[in-house]
Amino acid sequence: MNAIQPGADSGAPRSRRAFSALRAHPVLTTLGAFLLALLALILLWDWNWLRGPVERQVQARTGREFDIGGDLDVDLDWRRPTIRADAVRLGNAKWAQRPTMAAADRLQFDIELWPLLRGDVRVPDIRLTRPRLYLQRDARHGGNWNFGGGGGELPAFRRVWIERGEFGYQEDAARTDIRLQLDSLAPKAGDALPAIAAHGGGRWKGNRFALQGRAESPLELQNRERPYRLDVRASAGATRAHARGTLLDPLRLRDFDLRLALSGQDMADLYPLIGVATPPTPPYALDGRLTRDIAGARTTWHYDGFTGKVGDSDLAGSASVETGGARPYLRADLRSRLLDFDDLAGFVGAAPTAGKGETTNPELAALAAREDASARLLPDTPYRLDKLRAMDADVRWKAQRIEAPGWPIDDMDAHLLLEAGLLRLQPLDFGVADGRIRSNIRMDARNAPIATRAEIDARGLTLAKLMPKVELARDAIGKVGGRIALSGRGNSVADMLGTSDGDVAVGMGPGRISNLLMEFTGIDLAEILKFKLTHDRQIPIRCAFGDFAVRQGVMHTRALAFDTSDTLLVGNGDIDLRNERLDLTLRARPKDRSLLSLRSPLKVSGTFKQPSAKPDYARLGLRGAAALALGTIAPPAALLATIELGPGRDADCGGRALQ
Repeated sequence: MNAIQPGADSGAPRSRRAFSALRAHPVLTTLGAFLLALLALILLWDWNWLRGPVERQVQARTGREFDIGGDLDVDLDWRRPTIRADAVRLGNAKWAQRPTMAAADRLQFDIELWPLLRGDVRVPDIRLTRPRLYLQRDARHGGNWNFGGGGGELPAFRRVWIERGEFGYQEDAARTDIRLQLDSLAPKAGDALPAIAAHGGGRWKGNRFALQGRAESPLELQNRERPYRLDVRASAGATRAHARGTLLDPLRLRDFDLRLALSGQDMADLYPLIGVATPPTPPYALDGRLTRDIAGARTTWHYDGFTGKVGDSDLAGSASVETGGARPYLRADLRSRLLDFDDLAGFVGAAPTAGKGETTNPELAALAAREDASARLLPDTPYRLDKLRAMDADVRWKAQRIEAPGWPIDDMDAHLLLEAGLLRLQPLDFGVADGRIRSNIRMDARNAPIATRAEIDARGLTLAKLMPKVELARDAIGKVGGRIALSGRGNSVADMLGTSDGDVAVGMGPGRISNLLMEFTGIDLAEILKFKLTHDRQIPIRCAFGDFAVRQGVMHTRALAFDTSDTLLVGNGDIDLRNERLDLTLRARPKDRSLLSLRSPLKVSGTFKQPSAKPDYARLGLRGAAALALGTIAPPAALLATIELGPGRDADCGGRALQ
């Protein structure tokens, strides 16, 4: 039987007994107090108390000011807590123009807890509401993305979502200022991460442009072994570009596999955009593969396997631009199955045209209108010296067939070399009238004005094809050749020829030509009537030659003759290249007797644009007056004034003919 202590209360509350037990066990007492305090802390904790420590940690790591202007909050989860911060701002470099480099209305991200305990920071999901990122590059300081402070590795992000984002890039030295709006897109089937849609524009090298497109999630940029896909369209004025394909390690631009389509009104518009100078062209559209190689300090951009059109001409081939040297270096191998000769006009300073001669390029339209209104034929638009000196080039262009109405041009093979302002065409080779015209042209633009030397050699040109619009010459037989050697100074084709010195020689050997054509030349009425009433016939050509001395842009005849078995044509006079005027006299010397001959010198005059060929009416009038005077004595005597006694002699063809 148990003894009952005096004063004992067998009905004491259980709480009193529990309290007594806790007093008897101090460890349990401490644990209980901790749990109570933790519960109170959770219920009363304000995460904003940590804003100051977080701001100081970020500032220490980046060397920039960092502010959380709104609330800092945490949703606890034993695996992936979610952290939210409002009105976040990261300061800019001291030299930058903007005080803020990055900001967001809200930054929200998850963080994996257990890897964090091992020091491994993993952020599986990050969401940005109205983020703004402004990058700036300065020649002295570099980019504002180069941070001071302690630095350290970035967390491993897995998924990012951007809502109403804004991106800016500024580089004053390059006259570049870009502004883009960014938004994440709902993932498509098979996409692990949401893609990004972008639109905006700004200035690139001082030229306004607009851009829109889509690309994979920015987090894919970290994967250097997986291709990064994009599809972007950009425009700058009338120039359009469409890039689609993949980039490998795009943050370092290591490798490309892009299809790039380019189109516009004038390829010369590409010069301020990419630094590659081309002559003015008609509208163009090209599509090819863009890649890049890096070797030391030099970078080479390749545009391979492209096809398309320039004006009415098809164009295909490969081109590359090497940078990192004294000047960009363009190398190209171009091919055309059909080349419209009008599309080459820009190479000589004339306005290129396409289709029916119309162009939507206002500058080219104005140039074409000025050419039409001008009384001059030779192009007088100056070459751009800055373009000739801005790059080097090695370009080969072959055309299988050339469309040139009224001109017997068959094909082309051109090789252009440009180095430090010295341009050479070696050769500029045209197939003409079944023969070849091969030119070597040297233009030295290292000093102004341009010093030009042209050596042109023509061989085996078919006589009939050289006069396609002359009906009586379509059956002519003979081969024509010639040599031209000229040197001149000037910044346009007109100025170069207008100051040129040198020699011009052209000639042909034996052949055949319409006798009626020769009689028309000498205005032999009797012979013309005879062949009109019967039939024309071919007469032998012994030879033909023209030899000119060129001094200060004026071609003066040293010898000019066209010798057939029927008639000898001889001429003399000048061709003024500076003023574009003709002053030639052709005299027919028949080798047979003929009645009703009104032979008179044929005067070739006028301008290059409006030439004129007329008989010498003064001499023709004297001959007619003589016939009238004799007719008053006896009508048959009037025939004496029109009788040609045939004083013509054979020309000295030895050494004159060039074939």
